[in-house]
Amino acid sequence: MNSRERFLAAAACQTLDRPPVWIMRQAGRYLPEYRALKAKSSFLEMVKTPELAAEVTLQPLRRFALDAAIIFSDILVIPEAMGQGYKFRDTGGIAMDYRLENSTQLARLDGAGVSERLAYVGQALARVKAELKGEKALLGFGGSPWTLATYMLEGGSADDFERSKTIFYSDRVFFEALMEKLTAALIDYFKMQIRAGVDAIQIFDSWGGIIAGQDYEAASLRWIRTIIAALPKGFPVILYAKGTPAQLTDQAFSGASVLGVDWTIDLGVARKLLPSNVALQGNLDPVLLNTTPEIVRRETSRLLNTMRGTRGHIFNLGHGIMPQAKIECMEALVSTVTGWQ
Repeated sequence: MNSRERFLAAAACQTLDRPPVWIMRQAGRYLPEYRALKAKSSFLEMVKTPELAAEVTLQPLRRFALDAAIIFSDILVIPEAMGQGYKFRDTGGIAMDYRLENSTQLARLDGAGVSERLAYVGQALARVKAELKGEKALLGFGGSPWTLATYMLEGGSADDFERSKTIFYSDRVFFEALMEKLTAALIDYFKMQIRAGVDAIQIFDSWGGIIAGQDYEAASLRWIRTIIAALPKGFPVILYAKGTPAQLTDQAFSGASVLGVDWTIDLGVARKLLPSNVALQGNLDPVLLNTTPEIVRRETSRLLNTMRGTRGHIFNLGHGIMPQAKIECMEALVSTVTGWQ
């Protein structure tokens, strides 16, 4: 069984001798080869240049025995393609070109033809697909409508998301009009990624946990359900929603084949709570990769033993890899998983 088959078998909840492994946000400042490229091109230049995006995607696979690659891109390419661009603040975080404040601005957002405006992502995917030769799985991704909306409504990164939540509660017509546009654009975008050859799509609901639990369905999950239902029947979709342990059961009936969980959830408990036809992905604390190889091996083995005898587990971090991660810790993680019996 090659790496691609192993990954897809886990997503289909089959029993394997070991879980496949891939790492969220594989590219990053922890890799010297990435830093060398970043010294010559900005982040957005790399995202929009298929040759560079493909190269960055492949860099971790050249170093580590990972079973899947996730395309190098950014969730905010969707609002940018619709007409609301963004940049990185000098002090850190995201700054949108403007804050979405009224119906006139909303009407100008153009979700039609998003896949054509994001053709550079499809071109990067095709390059990576050719390089992988069917031996590794290839993942596409995008942000959830709710997570994208928070950036658009706040005008960038935010600490408390006060405005996004206020609009959800006080102007539901405006909110739902925005979500409908984002949902349609994401369906178009994900279908383009599928045509380009991805083996699975991951939806990142990074800010799902900031809305009140009883409102998670209306604010986020109902729109994710619509997206998954619009994709080819049975196509593997991974849903990762940070900070939403109380919503796991609802997420399990969203149509997603795999639920990614953050590091705050006991993975063994989550496995017992969820239906057997939904696989789990996760969930090592990313901070552990900043420690020592010995600690990483110990904690990785502990997590693997928690899942021993279960079906459908994809080993991953509980969130994206951090810039401070040590290469020797990453090596220890991958060797522990691939050598586990």
